[in-house]
Amino acid sequence: MSTPVSPSDASVTHRPATSSSGFWGRFRALLGRSRTWIHRHPRLRAPYRLLVALAGLTVIVVGLILVPLPGPGWLIVFVGVATLGTEFPAAHRLTRVVRRLAHRVRLWWQARRQRQSARAYS
Repeated sequence: MSTPVSPSDASVTHRPATSSSGFWGRFRALLGRSRTWIHRHPRLRAPYRLLVALAGLTVIVVGLILVPLPGPGWLIVFVGVATLGTEFPAAHRLTRVVRRLAHRVRLWWQARRQRQSARAYS
């Protein structure tokens, strides 16, 4: 026998953490539904992970080639690592570390600019 579901349980809807309005919100929702569908089908998991790995490694290689050239070489490398992080926990941990470091650098840079502007006006 199944237990009855209370009306309050039936009305709970799970929304994604980001807003689903706008193009990028709908795109993220589509990707989430696609990944859920793929992970429900065991025969598709390995080929999907292989494609994600190949795509991420390709982006990383292109980024490393572009590092010595003017432009966003390292940014492209980190996008490749983030792509790998969607399926591989080690890459996800590395992405979190890089994001934390980038946040600290941004805060340091903002404080530095504020100190310089205060010094210029005094």
